[in-house]
Amino acid sequence: MNKVKLGSQGAIVSRMGLGCMGMSEFYGDRNDEESSATLLRALDLGINFFDTADVYGIGDNEELVGKTLRPRRDEIFLATKFANIRKKEDPTFWGISGKPEYVKAACEASLKRLGLDHIDLYYQHRVDPNTPIEDTVGAMAELVKEGKVKYLGLSEASPATIRRAHKVHPITALQTEYSLWERHVEDEIIPTLRELGIGFVPYSPLGRGFLTGTITNTADLGDKDARAQRYPRFAAENFDKNQVLVERVRAIADRKGVKPGQLALAWVLSKGEDFVPIPGTKRRKYLEENAAAAEIKLTPAEITELEAAFPQEEIAGERYAPANLKAIDR
Repeated sequence: MNKVKLGSQGAIVSRMGLGCMGMSEFYGDRNDEESSATLLRALDLGINFFDTADVYGIGDNEELVGKTLRPRRDEIFLATKFANIRKKEDPTFWGISGKPEYVKAACEASLKRLGLDHIDLYYQHRVDPNTPIEDTVGAMAELVKEGKVKYLGLSEASPATIRRAHKVHPITALQTEYSLWERHVEDEIIPTLRELGIGFVPYSPLGRGFLTGTITNTADLGDKDARAQRYPRFAAENFDKNQVLVERVRAIADRKGVKPGQLALAWVLSKGEDFVPIPGTKRRKYLEENAAAAEIKLTPAEITELEAAFPQEEIAGERYAPANLKAIDR
């Protein structure tokens, strides 16, 4: 796996990272043993960029990632996040805080769960509308001075917020959803990032698994999978319409001799070396498939064909449920 610059502040990461959220929550049953094996296999494949958050599994994901990877600390570039608040006693509760005192407390808690002395990339997971971004990033910058954090990031932030944050302390990366079926960042956000020298980390580059073509109906998700509830594009009224688009991708992938998910990842990678996607998985099999996508080269004609096969106006459903959309900075 090749290494690339992430942003312009000195961070170097693998061309593709690994999203760890699904190892602990939202995507069906947990299997910590297989998840740990997947994390270690990623290192063997040359992937050094791992993405977690304090909210995933309400702390469990950080503990899993930390326990597995800290023996190989010198080989990894670890990102985690704060700002979303949940409670073990009430997992349905969600809040947001960017208050300076919370930033510091959240960082200390993450470091303890990870078992590390510093975090390589610390993101604000969601922008707190009730706290000026200058105050939040100011507190994050203090963590850098203290040596607890190396680089700063934002997630799902608007161009205006990105600019304000970057004036307080250089932002290394923005993490936001991006894939064949979610391209809202292209108009204003990507040009802003490139102007400021900020790297882009697309999360859900496989459309939360939909673009792999392995989910053929809502029954495939299982009782413990929250995708149909959290993401309207998986809901029954939208599923079949979106499946038509995935079948078009499958046809192109078959012709090229690759899997649909690999083709979708290759498309994201084709957008530039400042795009470092973090497809998530908890299984070694799918990790290896995803990593192989880094070797797939698309011609301009193939990129055009893919985009024509997946017109944005034909996508059915919002990317998040209304309650989650309210938390997106605009």
